[in-house]
Formats: sequence, structure tokens, C-alpha cells
Amino acid sequence: MKKKAAPKSAKPAKEESAAAIVEELRKLGDPKIKSVLLKHGAQEPFFGTRISDMKPIQKRIKKNYELANELYATGISDAMYLAGLIADESQMTKTDLQKWLDAASWSMLSEFTVPWVAADGPHGWELAQKWIDKKDEKTAACGWTTLSNLVAVKADEELDFDALQTLLERVQKTIHRQPNRVRSAMNNFVIACGSYLRPLTATAQKVAKEIGVVEVDMGDTSCQVPFAPEYIAKMHARGTLGKKKKTCRC
Repeated sequence: MKKKAAPKSAKPAKEESAAAIVEELRKLGDPKIKSVLLKHGAQEPFFGTRISDMKPIQKRIKKNYELANELYATGISDAMYLAGLIADESQMTKTDLQKWLDAASWSMLSEFTVPWVAADGPHGWELAQKWIDKKDEKTAACGWTTLSNLVAVKADEELDFDALQTLLERVQKTIHRQPNRVRSAMNNFVIACGSYLRPLTATAQKVAKEIGVVEVDMGDTSCQVPFAPEYIAKMHARGTLGKKKKTCRC
């Protein structure tokens, strides 16, 4: 009788290192992308790696709490952005998120990466409430952006609608007195409430009309501030009001 061959043991998953990934990102860097990002406020060091080129790395790694923190700690913008894509939000502590915000060198990190991870995890609401009350522009803008992401991804029953309505009233009263990036983030919060929260759509649309055009200096870029009443109306016309996102990370 022939002996059955022993089953082949599964190959252990390749262990990723932050240094190897940084080198991978460096090779993917594009001077043209770097030039564009500089106009948007990017700070050195960074390579100009396209987000589309980070996606295969994200798919390969999936989520990895330790590696995400190691990449973010490099201070290299491309690595920090990738860290946000692979961060395990369930393990991110309030201390981790505050460190990430403190280290964010420009808006792509402070208004995209950090709010995305915060909103997906358990500490987003608490931190956002704290951040929007800060006087510095970066922190306050991050707080309002985190709130926008929260209403986009969290189920309605997980949200405090009374508090959100109070925040909409706060935007209406104060938006035009806020620093540049905070005005932009507040405007986006109104759009998010109008688009993802059916019970607050009418209130958000009313606030949007009251605040009118929001002036934001976008520097030497073609970016424009969305006109909130129009944006919410488009969501209504498309029939997507109240449709939540699985995640804001992209």
C-alpha cells in the first residue's frame, strides 16, 4: 500500500517591512505628480506616487495596524497616505489618531487620511467634537471633515441627530468667520448632512442657502468649493440621498 504524501504546509505570508514599502513607493514616484501636489500644499519629503499605484500595495497588505503606524512615522507623505489606506481602524487608539493629526504636514493627510481612519473607527465622534473646538486651522478642519465622513459611513441609528442639527446651526452662524480650510470643511459638512442623512436633508439645504457662496483660497490650483445647495439638489435628482458609503477611504 502506498503511503499518502504528507500535505504540503502553507507558505507563511510574506512579512512586509516599512523600509521595503518606502523603497517601493520611491520607485513609483513621478516628478509630474510631485509638481502638481506641491501646488496643493504638499510638504517634503515625498515622492509623488500616484494613489492608483498604491492600490496594489494596499490590496496586498490589506489591513495592518503595526505597519500602518510604522509607515506614518516615516514622515514621508506617500507612506503616510498609504498608512491610512491599510490602517486597522478597530485597533487605532485616540492617542494614535491624535499623533497622526499632529504629524500631518498638509491637507491631504489632515483632511483625508486622518478623518477617514477616525470616522471608520470607534473614536471618530469623540475626537471630532474635541477637534472642532480647537483654534488652529488644521485641527478644526480635521474635526469637521471627520464629522462629514461619519455621517457618510455610520448608520443613522448610530448617530446623534440632535447634536448634528446643533452643529448645522453652528455652521450657519459662524462659517464666514472661520479660517480658510475650516470654511471649506464646514461647507462639506453641510453637504454631507444633506446628502447622507434624509431626516436632516431639509435642514441642511436651508442652512446651505443661508450661508450661500463660501469663499476659500485654493491657491494655484483649479479646485473649486462646491456650492452646497446645488450639490445636495444633485444628490436628490440622482436618487442617492441617504445612501451610505462602506468607507470613505480611497
